[in-house]
Amino acid sequence: MNILIIGPSWVGDMVMAQTLFICLKQRHGADCMIDVLAPDWSRPILERMPEVRQALSFPLGHGALELRTRRSIGQGLRGQYDQAILLPNSLKSALVPFFADIPLRTGWRGEMRYGLLNDVRKLDKDAYPLMIERFMALAYEPNTELPKPYPRPALQIDPASREQALQHFGLERDRPVLALCPGAEFGEAKRWPSEHYAAVADAHIRQGWQVWLFGSKKDHAVAEQIRGRLIPGLREEATNLCGDTSLAQAIDLLSCADAVVSNDSGLMHVASALNRPLVAVYGSTSPGFTPPLADRVETLQLGLDCSPCFDRTCRFGHYNCLRDLMPAQVNAALERLVGNPLSDPQDG
Repeated sequence: MNILIIGPSWVGDMVMAQTLFICLKQRHGADCMIDVLAPDWSRPILERMPEVRQALSFPLGHGALELRTRRSIGQGLRGQYDQAILLPNSLKSALVPFFADIPLRTGWRGEMRYGLLNDVRKLDKDAYPLMIERFMALAYEPNTELPKPYPRPALQIDPASREQALQHFGLERDRPVLALCPGAEFGEAKRWPSEHYAAVADAHIRQGWQVWLFGSKKDHAVAEQIRGRLIPGLREEATNLCGDTSLAQAIDLLSCADAVVSNDSGLMHVASALNRPLVAVYGSTSPGFTPPLADRVETLQLGLDCSPCFDRTCRFGHYNCLRDLMPAQVNAALERLVGNPLSDPQDG
């Protein structure tokens, strides 16, 4: 069974898609070959998933139609696959499998995809409240009860690659590492305030930790704000990696963390898939749909009347769902998860 997956467009969704790949292997056996057509940025994630045979480069940006290019890609894939499974719900995502003439083309009913798909599923959101359930269900016939316990994403790390990343940035693992992920592509309503992150960093550096800050170039400034709130002598123990690492390097370095604090973001799902002790801070969104899937996780949210609103910016302008969630709550959650690694080291 050769299966082509049309992958999602976000880091967290791509991590969670591993649950589908695991289900396909469980259903069809080890000789089930899974290829994923996805943007190049996702290759470091897919290369760390043993279920995936290869990541196929999709050169078009999110939202671009480029019908001729999609037809060319599809024609180049003809005769190679028994089934295509589409994770996005867009019409555009259905074009390549159609042009590839893949016999079975499976996906949820979305943007007028009748004809492009020949195995169209109608989503019952109450039956599948979690995103991973919506992914996993596409591995089976309609209305099949999903096998439990659910699989969890688990990215595999090459120790040599990790050591190379440590050397490249001059990082040492001589003290426990607290990883902070203060960014969120979705918008400000997902971002815990920089002063709160700084307070958590301050408390842990004073206890003997070092702090590594992860994110994209867009997050570099807020990471500098966090460092800037630390007094001299503590500030030097916080390393701003935002925008300097590749995604591959960020994954490898996150695997070194003794604990992680993150907004609801793609890096939150990466940390979870690396099974790092994780405190996930929720504001405008909810762990009821895309929770981190690991053993050592605490999700924190205040549950205000106005949240979760799923808005990118606060309609009231106060962001109380995040501002009123205090550093002491995160520090307490970290204490419950890892205690004091200086006396009880975590296995990196």
